[in-house]
Amino acid sequence: MMSCSKKKVLHMDRNKYYGGESASLTPLEDVFKHFGMPMPDKMDKYGRGRDWNVDLIPKFLMADGKLVKLLVDTGVTRYLEFKSVDGSYVMKTDKGKNKKIFKVPSNEKEALASSLMGLMEKRRFRNFLIAVSNFDENDPTTHKEIQPNMTCQDLYNKFGLDNNTADFAGHAFALYRNDM
Repeated sequence: MMSCSKKKVLHMDRNKYYGGESASLTPLEDVFKHFGMPMPDKMDKYGRGRDWNVDLIPKFLMADGKLVKLLVDTGVTRYLEFKSVDGSYVMKTDKGKNKKIFKVPSNEKEALASSLMGLMEKRRFRNFLIAVSNFDENDPTTHKEIQPNMTCQDLYNKFGLDNNTADFAGHAFALYRNDM
């Protein structure tokens, strides 16, 4: 913000890029170097290296959040491309230690069709999704199952969701970064 106010800013960083752990690396060659990976023999299949900009930590920006307003006010949005999230996915390991990727259901229809949960859990999760999507903090008539001061765990318990469902819901919807 200081530079937008015509102030001089000196930025120093030990890396040749700035941003620390949340930096975006470009060109693509720098991404391979950063992760200590050998360069592929045929880099041309990736296109021009400078056309890549890889985030070390993917970022979610809430559409009406303070950060989006700051980016718009500073004009940085000229250099950004926004994309809404198409879906959330989780990886689940079955009893045979095979890993499989599943789309997290985000509506009633997807909940009932998902192979991520058993039949009874699908119904409970469907009811959970309906209640959450209909909830309006300013409209008490929508507070039937959900109270504004409930914790997520209380909410999961209210709908009888099992630990696995609560786990993927927390990661996909509440953006939990780890299992703690």
